[in-house]
Amino acid sequence: MNAQTDAVGSDIKGYMRGLGEQARQAGRDVARAETGVRNRALEATADAIYARRQQIKDANDKDMEAGRSNGLDSALLDRLQLTDARMGAMAEGLRQIAALPDPVGAIRDMSSRPSGIQVGRMRVPLGVVGIVYESRPNVTADAAALCLKSGNAAILRGGSEAIHSNQAIAACIGEGLLVADLPETAVQVVATTDREAVGELITMDDYVDVLVPRGGKGLITRIMEGATVPMIKHLEGVCHVYLDSDANPDKAQRVAINAKTQRYGTCNTMETLLIHETVAPELLPAVADALAEHGVSLRGCPVSRDLCARVGEASDADWDSEYLAPELAVRVVADLDQAIEHIEAHSSRHTDAIVTENWSKAQRFLREVDSSSVMVNASTRFADGFEYGLGAEIGVSTDKLHARGPVGLEGLTSEKFVVLGNGHIRE
Repeated sequence: MNAQTDAVGSDIKGYMRGLGEQARQAGRDVARAETGVRNRALEATADAIYARRQQIKDANDKDMEAGRSNGLDSALLDRLQLTDARMGAMAEGLRQIAALPDPVGAIRDMSSRPSGIQVGRMRVPLGVVGIVYESRPNVTADAAALCLKSGNAAILRGGSEAIHSNQAIAACIGEGLLVADLPETAVQVVATTDREAVGELITMDDYVDVLVPRGGKGLITRIMEGATVPMIKHLEGVCHVYLDSDANPDKAQRVAINAKTQRYGTCNTMETLLIHETVAPELLPAVADALAEHGVSLRGCPVSRDLCARVGEASDADWDSEYLAPELAVRVVADLDQAIEHIEAHSSRHTDAIVTENWSKAQRFLREVDSSSVMVNASTRFADGFEYGLGAEIGVSTDKLHARGPVGLEGLTSEKFVVLGNGHIRE
């Protein structure tokens, strides 16, 4: 049993249900708080992060030291580390979320009915949001801010590798809540690294209204297998770019190179490149050469291998692989129909793009590709809440109910019908 579990006690179930009860009560207080009050909590939290930056750095140093001792790879250590610049960005992110429009209480589509009543819809908080995430401590501040701004309470369970960093940031959030006269229990960071806590959180239907898992495929799969609470999630990002026969060659190369190389480890990075057979003889070698300059290795279908010596042999598994690395699957297709068929068979429904100057084909692609983001002549790397004008995002959903695509403040709310009358009765 670790130090954090000792502080919590051996009754993990009781501890987690206690968090749930407190979150449910605090959620009501947050939901009815005025926008200015919630914004004040975010601004005060940003101030606290700046004031406590040395304490946060000291806590993060403990996590980094433990991470090195436990053999975390360089990519994970990079995500774990809180530099001065990252702490500054974390505080600035809180202020940016405070400046966003408040979705709570907005009424739309108010209309008069033949009976004389007026009917519309009001946007309301979801209630209590449970978030399970890995590595990045800045998610603690980001997730807390998005939940508070949208009128929700939050229970946050970060990765064990970031326990000290997360608790230090949690102290700043608590300070911000107190400044705004909101209950500290509106945002609770689970104080144990015991995995039993996750098992309890994802089954606390009485207290948690929605789960948001953020992490690798393994984490999300485990949560999907055990959760009884509804989720906002995506499992993986197998994203495609299709270079059509009517593609502008310069645009095609720019989009394909950026979609793969701008960042490798993100869920909106291209993992499969599809190219129409009429343009592949010229376009594929050019794209392959440019990708080679970035160190990207290619594996593809027999036609693509015949056209370009840089392309190795692809296995069946490659078409379903989220590499998150400088690796790319390539397939030459006969036409738009075959491209859409391939995407239908292998896409993870995250983000898929077409490059073409033919608007009829573009419209077909937009209509028929069933992904949460579908793009024309643009890199898949734009599939992001900030780039979409949401201000920030809590994650990406590839599900079709409630929220789909990057999930910002509005995705953390729901709607209820509101009816205005003047003593009306139904005859």
